[in-house]
Amino acid sequence: MARALLIGLILATACARAPEPAAVAREPARSVLLITIDTLRADRVGTYGYKAARTPVMDALAARGVRFERAYSAAPITLTSHATILTGRYPPGHGARHNGMRVARATQPIADLLRGKGFISAAFVSAFPLDHTFGLNLGFETYSDRMPRGANGRLASERPGHVAADEAIAWLAQHRSERFFLWVHLFEPHAPYGDPSDGRPVAIRYDDEIAEADRQAGRVIEALATAAPSTLVVLTADHGEAFGEHGEVSHSVFVYDTTLRVPLVIAGPGIAPAVVQAPVGLVDLAPTISAQLEAGRFDFDGIDLTPALNGQAPPVRDLYAETFAPLLDFGWSPLRTIRSGGFKFIAAPAPELFDVHADPGETRNLAASETTRAVSLAERVERISPATLARPTSADPEAAARLQALGYISSGGDGGSGPRPDPKGKRELAGRLAQITSGELTGPALKQALEQVLKEDPRNPQAHVRLGYLLLERRQCPAAETHFKAAIAGQLPGADAFLGLASCQAAARQFAAAGATLASAETAEPDNAVVIANQGILLSDSGRPADALPVLQRALSLDPDLNEARFNLAVAYLRAGQPAEAAREASELLDRLPSGAPQRPEIERLLAAARHGS
Repeated sequence: MARALLIGLILATACARAPEPAAVAREPARSVLLITIDTLRADRVGTYGYKAARTPVMDALAARGVRFERAYSAAPITLTSHATILTGRYPPGHGARHNGMRVARATQPIADLLRGKGFISAAFVSAFPLDHTFGLNLGFETYSDRMPRGANGRLASERPGHVAADEAIAWLAQHRSERFFLWVHLFEPHAPYGDPSDGRPVAIRYDDEIAEADRQAGRVIEALATAAPSTLVVLTADHGEAFGEHGEVSHSVFVYDTTLRVPLVIAGPGIAPAVVQAPVGLVDLAPTISAQLEAGRFDFDGIDLTPALNGQAPPVRDLYAETFAPLLDFGWSPLRTIRSGGFKFIAAPAPELFDVHADPGETRNLAASETTRAVSLAERVERISPATLARPTSADPEAAARLQALGYISSGGDGGSGPRPDPKGKRELAGRLAQITSGELTGPALKQALEQVLKEDPRNPQAHVRLGYLLLERRQCPAAETHFKAAIAGQLPGADAFLGLASCQAAARQFAAAGATLASAETAEPDNAVVIANQGILLSDSGRPADALPVLQRALSLDPDLNEARFNLAVAYLRAGQPAEAAREASELLDRLPSGAPQRPEIERLLAAARHGS
């Protein structure tokens, strides 16, 4: 009887605890502006305590909204993390486990849900990993992802944030009176940071890029104008960046909080300023946006953070994250992690367990001393995702090449099973590869780093093609050819190795060999305008300008903005004895170029020669 009374007293005491604060009644948001800043560490933003920050826009947004002190990405990878942001699903649920892997077609992004509720939506993204071909465009009436062309004629893999901001501002001018969902993605803090050749420290250049992203975010927020009072503004990052912590450079290989912790600020109608200390995930954003717009529920793994916006603590739960980049890029073991009750477990060949409350820097591995906890968390990770993947569908070759240009996908691994090296044992090699692909190394330092990688990994196709182009720029074609051929033998995706080899062959006037190489390039990337334009240039330069004309015309039909093809089409017309057609193409090219373009004098000389010939 006494025991029963004691239990009853305990229950009565528990029920007598002060109730949670009631949710504050407020008008729902009418629209949402989501701003994601690529590769932005939380600890480099002023409102998160960084004294050297130049982030007045983010700081002001936090001052009028809710700042989440411990917000975490589901993956340190651009596409994977953004897919989680937009779908509310962890990577096993949306399927885009790495850059270049398409979001599962059955997965519904928040934009598609909102379209069914009458919202108009637009996205303006600044980097190729978020290209529409990877599936994030579902539900967006406008999805702007067109990148500019680089000096080599290829489409670039990123564009300046001000271009995306300009487009978003123009779109808002037309649609701010409607209910909208607007997503703006800014890529500035991603490597390379500014101009690596200017000699300034990496940290300062990284801060400069963050400051620029902050400025562009401010322009878009200001452009809300009359829609501002009724718009929910969500600002976050897809992942952070490592500058040597845990031996990591850049991001994607490891899952320490250096690259998983991100800023997250939500401000809008009726939201009082506050700081939330409880851990939350970017997986929570889609369900929160849906709730804020009263759009109804959909299939998600995250939770609605509305209680946290109303002054209540979000519920305590596990948070999952992963990176399969080590497996898919290098053939190493993937890393999966779960955060639970103040601890963080990393599933790896050599597992790690950290008390992240007492050891936020993740420096003391407790896996050997806390075996019961480690085993329990390992089982939870395994239930979410095994360490293996079905072999991913081959990416489009040109897409693979453009991702490689940003430092993603080395084509070194696959999704098979079996024992894999622990990425921790490959820190130095991974760090060198990241420095190379980041664009931070130039000149002799880049050459030395590439040679060191090839000493350790002689068949690495990405290192071979990069060293080949470095030697090609120095007009060292015999040495460059060796590396281009090694990259081709290593089955590097895309046409880059073929194009480099063909350039060397053409420079040596080995026109037949260059033609055969370009034919292989076209097989690797069918309908690639740059490859086809090079075939036309080769025909023209080898004394067959009449044969070059239809080839160059085909390249321009595939991409009318390929200026190199249009210039060489004019040259081929002139060589083929058709000066009027040459003058027409040269004139059109001048009309397409800005007044200060450095190519204009050469085109004007060509135009004068064509007019003189006619």
